Amino acid sequence: MSIFSADIGHRELTFADRVRGINWGLIFLLCVISSIGFAMLYSAANGSWQPWASKQMARFAFAFIPMLAAALIDIRYWFRISYWLYALALVLIVAVDLRGVIGMGAQRWIDLGVIQLQPSELMKIAVVVALAHYFHCLPTENNVRLIELIAPAALVAVPAVLVLKQPDLGTAMMLLITGAIVFFLAGVRLWVFAAGAVAAAAAAPLAWSMMRDYQRARLTTFLSPDTDPLGAGYHIMQSKIALGSGGLFGKGFMLGTQTHLSFLPERQTDFIFTMIAEEFGLVGGLTLLALYALVIAYGFTIALRSRNQFGRILGLGLATNFFLYVFINTAMVVGLIPVVGVPLPLISYGGSAMVTVMLGFGLLINVSIHRDVRINRLGESQVL
Repeated sequence: MSIFSADIGHRELTFADRVRGINWGLIFLLCVISSIGFAMLYSAANGSWQPWASKQMARFAFAFIPMLAAALIDIRYWFRISYWLYALALVLIVAVDLRGVIGMGAQRWIDLGVIQLQPSELMKIAVVVALAHYFHCLPTENNVRLIELIAPAALVAVPAVLVLKQPDLGTAMMLLITGAIVFFLAGVRLWVFAAGAVAAAAAAPLAWSMMRDYQRARLTTFLSPDTDPLGAGYHIMQSKIALGSGGLFGKGFMLGTQTHLSFLPERQTDFIFTMIAEEFGLVGGLTLLALYALVIAYGFTIALRSRNQFGRILGLGLATNFFLYVFINTAMVVGLIPVVGVPLPLISYGGSAMVTVMLGFGLLINVSIHRDVRINRLGESQVL
């Protein structure tokens, strides 16, 4: 049985209603977190706005456009185009294999002229929207049957396999975990997850064979990084040194030795949280995590207040996706999980991640605005 209640409603929302319904408190939190990111990218460049901070600020300003558009568009429209959005993301992922741009040993980007887009980032949003549509259309009074899981399982598995081939283990993991959580929220029985875990264990040798050599090295050195301190274990060892050297209050803004002496790798992207901890210490790191926790709590609250199945599943899926961004990145840099290359949202340098995260929050705000909307299987609605 799904955990969600029935949908009800009676009044249509006007555009003015939608504008008044925007969650400015959530947007303020996003601005605060992003501002921390701008400052850290300024520090990473040794006190220069170039090459990272100025571009990241421009991307954040640009990303406001799709965020507000996603928030203000009628939720029925997102419901109707959900599968088309998924299809577009899937086509772009396939296009990466055909004409993708290679960077840092991976083929994950496609050149659109004005921007190099990473389609796998867009897929993180598209798969949640598609799954929300699918489970919204299932009868809520019955348990989800096994045969009804074939289509949504394919919606998750196909892009995950394609992304793993790029290779992008971190994004593939996020797609699979997010899909599993949406399945659980939609009322899938626990024995299905147990069977899935057994199937995943059986498929582990196949997944291992699909990995690149450096990915295997990251996994094998995870438990003992000091066995290869200048190779596969270098990143995490330098990250731990920087984390420990920050102490309680840190060394001060732009005074991190591991960072500014270039010992810390990828300080502007994957390991930017380590730089924050080195310069602002445990207090600084926990403050950032507290801000993230507020955003995540905001997201789950919005989702649970929605009275329609599509909005609830969409909101919970998007909030979970954001949580996974934060959890995987921070767990990675402190050595709790292998290094898999997931950016710290709104902080790490990167255009595709910034735009898609903001798009996701636009959809989350949309769920809040349309929380009293009732949507039938044709995408028609009424409002209480």
